[in-house]
Amino acid sequence: MNIYIPENILQEIQAHGEKAYPEEGAGLMLGRVEEEQRIVKSLLFLDNAREENARHNRYLITASDMLRGEHEADSLGLSILGIFHSHPDHPNRPSEFDREYAIPWYSYLITSVNQGQATGSRCWRLQDDRSGFSPEEIITLPAS
Repeated sequence: MNIYIPENILQEIQAHGEKAYPEEGAGLMLGRVEEEQRIVKSLLFLDNAREENARHNRYLITASDMLRGEHEADSLGLSILGIFHSHPDHPNRPSEFDREYAIPWYSYLITSVNQGQATGSRCWRLQDDRSGFSPEEIITLPAS
């Protein structure tokens, strides 16, 4: 599957990663699944709830954050499609820690932020057997 993201929303994700630098920034991607394609329509930016000394290489989205995301998605007639987060000074591929805490079906968009500048985003989906991630192609759409 592919994930379709309007250019302005992808830019917002990358700007969020830059703003959070040198810590990881995170949030939820809200949208719809239409004909097996995921289309991101909105974002919910979240504070990194991880303890302060671990935020440089870990993020935490709490249960209350997820509930807030469900309410926000419902109010917009959307669903939570996945999670975005940044990797400060690290490649935009999932870590073993990311795999251990990921949920199948969700899309995981990771933005690499090097020296405070977003240098690229890639998206991944955890395999159903939890053995690893498969790449999910990002198709950018005109700004919404």
